[in-house]
Amino acid sequence: MLASAEAARFVLVSKAQLFKPKYPRSKERLIGPWALFFHQGGYHSIVRKLVQSSLSPESIRRLVPDIDAVASATLRSWDGHMLSTFHAMKEMSFDVGILIIFGEHLSKQRKNEIKRNYFIVDKGYNSFATSIPGTAYSNAIKARKRLGEILSEIMEERRENKTMEKDLLSCFLEWKNDKGERLSDNQISDNIFGVLYAAQDTTASVITWMVKYLHDDPKLLDAVKAEQMTIYKRNGCGSQQLQWAHTRKMPFTQRVISESLRMASIISFTYREAVADVEYKGYLIPKGWKVMPLFRNIHHSSEYFPDPHKFDPSRFKSSPKPNTFLPFGNGVHSCPGNELAKIEMFEVVGSHSEVEYSPFPIPKHGLQVRLWSTEQADGIAE
Repeated sequence: MLASAEAARFVLVSKAQLFKPKYPRSKERLIGPWALFFHQGGYHSIVRKLVQSSLSPESIRRLVPDIDAVASATLRSWDGHMLSTFHAMKEMSFDVGILIIFGEHLSKQRKNEIKRNYFIVDKGYNSFATSIPGTAYSNAIKARKRLGEILSEIMEERRENKTMEKDLLSCFLEWKNDKGERLSDNQISDNIFGVLYAAQDTTASVITWMVKYLHDDPKLLDAVKAEQMTIYKRNGCGSQQLQWAHTRKMPFTQRVISESLRMASIISFTYREAVADVEYKGYLIPKGWKVMPLFRNIHHSSEYFPDPHKFDPSRFKSSPKPNTFLPFGNGVHSCPGNELAKIEMFEVVGSHSEVEYSPFPIPKHGLQVRLWSTEQADGIAE
């Protein structure tokens, strides 16, 4: 286990060729062995570029109206209800993931079937790996097989109808190398599921912690709202452009996001395995040993972040030291994309000081909140 910025860079960047991605076999089996984060080298580079092209700023800009529609519909459905922020955000991030992967034209029946089987896999992903019928892992294996069948059906339909969308699935289907070789259905299926899974708990967890941190400090929340309204009035833009402006023109909001990522450290560590005997600062890491850079330890080190347990967005007014802020990993295996959603108003219900792990750290019970639209809140500026 490596808990310094220098050691993390050694494993993930400068000597990355000596450490291959290696996850527990039970997890690889559920995601699929061809998923890009289980590989390195040429195949990994090809798939990563395809994923990045679908999550590039230009591609996301095109999808902003559709993402806005998903977020607006979801927020309307929450109006007046008490719910778990984490689980509600998982539902919304799933819908956004489906949109990015399949575009706008996936039938409701197909989407519901994917959703039902996906959450069975999600439930069994971190359970004890056993083939005993009826257990969470056994059910997850069956659901993952059904998901592969559904994805194969969708791919076959697209080939027959010759309908290619501007989405991730079409990027995979259309790709071929100089020799005319294409990705196999299994390779595409595993990477589709891998991208969908990668965007779920992590995105939902970050947004949940942002809700909590802003609730705990009303002045921060007021500052974020003020910045949003300043951009809105200055540019005369609607909600779709406002969402896009979050990361482009809102430095304070961006600092809040960065501090949430640091404090929560959703991805606490990553898996690697030494492919040869490696020496680091006089210590031998034998071939085959598992190596885990601990991002949480780095993010919570007073050496890199003074008073590390205090939520302080101002620390990101200047860039942190290299290799000390790693919310999306580092090197060629860093996360190729991320999502952003917003909640306009919320009320935290019950205890919100405890933490649970599922396996990512989230507030107890997923942070129970009651939400309502700003149109119904007297005296609150939208």
